[in-house]
Formats: sequence, C-alpha cells, structure tokens
Amino acid sequence: MDRMLFIAMNGAKQTMTAQSINSNNLANASTTGFKADFQSSLSQQVYGPGLPSRVYASVENAGVDHTQGSIITTGRELDIAISGNGLIAVQAADGSEAYTRAGDLKIDNLGRLTNGAGQTIIGDGGPISIPANAKLEVGSDGTISIQPIGQAVNSLAILDRIKLVNPDNKQLEKGSDGLMHMKNGKAAAADASVQVVSGSLESSNVNTVGTLVRMIELARQYETNIKMMKSAEDTDRASAEMIKIS
Repeated sequence: MDRMLFIAMNGAKQTMTAQSINSNNLANASTTGFKADFQSSLSQQVYGPGLPSRVYASVENAGVDHTQGSIITTGRELDIAISGNGLIAVQAADGSEAYTRAGDLKIDNLGRLTNGAGQTIIGDGGPISIPANAKLEVGSDGTISIQPIGQAVNSLAILDRIKLVNPDNKQLEKGSDGLMHMKNGKAAAADASVQVVSGSLESSNVNTVGTLVRMIELARQYETNIKMMKSAEDTDRASAEMIKIS
C-alpha cells in the first residue's frame, strides 16, 4: 500500500506539472510569434536505505518547438515576420539582449521602437529610437527608413537596421519572460541572411486541437491517480479493521 500510494501521489503531482506546461501553450495559442514548449517524462528509481524499490516520475520542460507558425498578412507598415529561421533582438527587462519572433512593432511615447509586449527592439547601434517622420518603411533585411517631415516622398533616409540573428537552436533556451536567451549569456551575432516580410505577422505555432486533446488526457490521468490514492486509503483502512478484529 505504501508503494501504491507513493506511485499514485507522485504520478498526480507530475501530471499537474505537465498540465501546467500544456495549459501555458494553449493560453498562448493566439500570441504573436509564440513557440510551444515541449514536455517530457522520465522514470527514476529512489535510492536510499534498503533496496531501490520505489520509482517516481519526473516531468520537465524538454525544450521549445521552433517550427515556424503561419505568416498572416496585416498590411500594417510596422508589422514584420521573419521568413524562415531567425530571431529579432530585443532588450529584456534586466537590460540584457534576448530574442523573439514577435514582430508586432510599435513606437512608444518616448519614441522607442518596441514590440507588442513593450520590449525595446535592438538595432546595429543599440536600442532603436524613431524620430518624428512622415513615413516609415522596414526593408527585407530589417533596415528602417524614414521620410523626414517636410521632405519629398522619394527622400527616404536610412535610420537603423533591426538586429536579426540566427544562432543554433541548441544554444538557445526560453526564459520565464517568454523570450529566447543564449545559454552562454552572451549576445548572438547579427546574421545578414535573415529576411523579414513587412506588413505581416507570424502566428503562434501551437496546435490548438492537439493541445486541447492533451489537456483532456492529462485530466483523466490525474483522476486515475487520485482514484488509486483513494483505493490505497480504503485498503489501508480495511487492513487496520482486520487487525483490530484479530
């Protein structure tokens, strides 16, 4: 009964962890540029005094699904989507350089170029600031050009270029802020081969139907573990009653 209760309890706990990862994916099914988290399960023996007769499950985040989401045309001049592999460099909350696929750009009250989450976009010279202008364009290589106020339509001036990187996915890890970070803590080098599509956004790569089905599976699995725990309790109570009678 001790073994049965231990296995059921641990199974329920790890199922809750898996459900948390799965629910986070589902909650971000409509988040621009979001990449789904993988989840893996391992069985490990518990070592201690006596024989290792206990095995517990271990659920952990096994990385990120880097599959590209669908490219949706918006027609908005500040929306960009990366075509193929690559990431957009942004400034994380702690001031370090991080990376994202979210290209829903906007200009804040201070003139800084940010994304929808409020993270400042990084260019060749650091955080990008946009002065007052009559027109703004983002080229396929990330180059930002503006038409100064009062100037002719064809007099575009290059302001900066969005830093686009393409490190190996094995060198990346997703932080609690939802951004990708280099595992070595250093900044990735700019990659001129990364191309963007203006007037478009990349949708989340979460498979909504599959995630919903997985949520139901995990809920039923959790219920099964709870029933096993209840069964262990009933068996223990019955054994105690038998001992009293004897």
